Amino acid sequence: MLAALTRTPVVCMMMAAEKTSIGGPLRVILATTHLPLVALCALNPHASDGGLFGDEEERIMKPAVDVLRSRGVDIAGPIPADTVFIRSIRGEFDAVIAPYHDVGMAAFKTAAFGQGVNVTLGLPFVRTSPDHGTAIDIAGRGIADPSSMEEAIRLAIALARGREGEI
Repeated sequence: MLAALTRTPVVCMMMAAEKTSIGGPLRVILATTHLPLVALCALNPHASDGGLFGDEEERIMKPAVDVLRSRGVDIAGPIPADTVFIRSIRGEFDAVIAPYHDVGMAAFKTAAFGQGVNVTLGLPFVRTSPDHGTAIDIAGRGIADPSSMEEAIRLAIALARGREGEI
């Protein structure tokens, strides 16, 4: 909605946590948002394991990575989902691009629930929100945890001040 209102052609959702339960930061860019994927799970196990589990990594993803590299983008992969997130938390990568919403969200929320922030990249203004939904099921009961909202406000202030090193 915000992209349409600002006529911004390309935006994406990035989940950011400067501290995770494992220690290091984790940033996950979701290639899809809340779009349903009909009868489709995560991309192939072990990044196809040399074609053993499919060929999408070799046929589709590697050529896309090659194009990005030729344009000067520092990108690695495709890397199996079962290791890429811990490698990122340990500092090997600045961010992970997850092929589907729940692939990225499962890893992100496991490592950073309550500390995570949803950042919309590409808009002409700063936009952050908590890493979870509205929690309408517990509204008015006095049991909600404000941690993620507090992190979203802190990150919005840092981004508005231009301190990009904080994301």
